[in-house]
Amino acid sequence: MQVRVLGAHSGEVKGLRMVSILIDGILALDAGGLTSSLSLSEQQKVRAVLLTHHHFDHSRDLVTLGANGATFPSPVDIYALGQTLDVLKFCLLDGKIYADFSKWPSTDKPFIQLKVIEPLQPQNILGYGVLPVPVQHAVPSVGFQVTSKDGKSLFYTGDTGPGLEAYWQHISPQLLIIEVSGINKSQDFLKSVGHLSAGLLKEELLQFRQIKGYIPRVVVVHIPSLFEREVRQEVKRVARELRTRIDIGYEDMKITL
Repeated sequence: MQVRVLGAHSGEVKGLRMVSILIDGILALDAGGLTSSLSLSEQQKVRAVLLTHHHFDHSRDLVTLGANGATFPSPVDIYALGQTLDVLKFCLLDGKIYADFSKWPSTDKPFIQLKVIEPLQPQNILGYGVLPVPVQHAVPSVGFQVTSKDGKSLFYTGDTGPGLEAYWQHISPQLLIIEVSGINKSQDFLKSVGHLSAGLLKEELLQFRQIKGYIPRVVVVHIPSLFEREVRQEVKRVARELRTRIDIGYEDMKITL
């Protein structure tokens, strides 16, 4: 399994992009920095996108993917919770500012095909085992465990706050891609809006180890560019305290499982 971090940040400035993960060049997890990271030929290979939730920094590039789709050989499937798709259809694919690519070039054969997923209901998508797992956030959200045919697996949480303990039992990934959206000083605020600090991440990883007996390799994304230096320092401290590997994600980071 080839994993490529297209965007590792919660916002976009020169050189930094919003969150998106690409697996084997064909399966994307979130679309914040999807098209802004890929050449046209690379975009043409993407066959499905799994959305954790509807927020702009995770869904934005669906419209640019749709706009480029006139040159693509086949449609792209978008998998998400029903609530997520409802918001996308009303706000992002509304046919006003952007074309409605879920009806274009025709309602019979649209380029973007919307497909509903259900929490904790496994699916086979492009040959991968996909398990959507509920996570704590300000809006309905899921993370995804993705498992390849040869048994390699990752879990991507998307945006999440504390409270993952109830769901760790459902997954056993070799790689955990999880967020840290701010510094420890802002921990109470982050918790209130469904995000993690490094200190809160430590608590979640301790619970994972207690339940599963190990901590997988961890990659941190959704990093705020304004506080990146502080986040790096605080995450490094957590890795040292837990004696485990925690890497800071970055644009175009590549991982082989």
